[in-house]
Amino acid sequence: MTATVQAKSINARTCERVPRVAWVQSQSLSFTARHDSRDAEDAADVLQRLEEHRSLMAEIFPRTPGDVTVIIYPRPLELALAHPWLPFAQLLSAPAGRRYFAGWFASGEMYVLSPRALEARASAVPGSRDALLRAPLHEYAHLVIGANNPDLPPPFGRKSLARYLRWAWLAEGAASYFSGQVRHLRPAIARRLREGSPPSFPPSLRDAPLLGGTVFSLLHGGAGREACAALASRLDLDGPGRAIERAFLRPAEEVEHDWRAYLADMAATTARPTISRHE
Repeated sequence: MTATVQAKSINARTCERVPRVAWVQSQSLSFTARHDSRDAEDAADVLQRLEEHRSLMAEIFPRTPGDVTVIIYPRPLELALAHPWLPFAQLLSAPAGRRYFAGWFASGEMYVLSPRALEARASAVPGSRDALLRAPLHEYAHLVIGANNPDLPPPFGRKSLARYLRWAWLAEGAASYFSGQVRHLRPAIARRLREGSPPSFPPSLRDAPLLGGTVFSLLHGGAGREACAALASRLDLDGPGRAIERAFLRPAEEVEHDWRAYLADMAATTARPTISRHE
């Protein structure tokens, strides 16, 4: 799917708050990108990847939103100016995972950094660049999850935001898993395990962006991606523990034991060129 670039100014309200950017528009079958004119080629690549990602998500989810607007910001400052709450959300997350909090979503819209800005944001450790370049796929995964799970945003409201915060490990974890970021986050996960107290299970709000996806990867190893889609599509009325038991078909305590061993294994493999048995 090739994106076509329309070289015209964009007066979208979302973009007007960002000064001195020559906004143009690119389109593909399911997405419309608004971006700096200097990012036209990169925007076409982003749309191509999003179209491919949507096709993959359609294999396991009944609803995959189309007609989505993607706002691509050329620098983190522009993204922060347009969405000033985002830096505060980053501060709420564990330091090891903050750089990977690189976008956001709303009904029919995604807000992401340009590929060149994502590359500049990456650290020198293996996997950092690859994880960040999947940020647009992460945000689109949120739209798919919200379309198939009526209890999760979008849209954002008082109740849906409260549920997102309580179930952040599921919402962020599913987005990380379905965007393919988890395996690239091994060095960041290893750093998190070295810093601070051991993570809670399921991961807390602070750890959700970095560690939530590991719950889905562990589930994938035992039950496949369809089980992961089922977990992402429902919030259990009896709480996260019961949701985990239903997904894994065994007590949450057993799952937690295996999860902690999985995290330790992921951290250990950052020091040697082997493939984890869970991948």
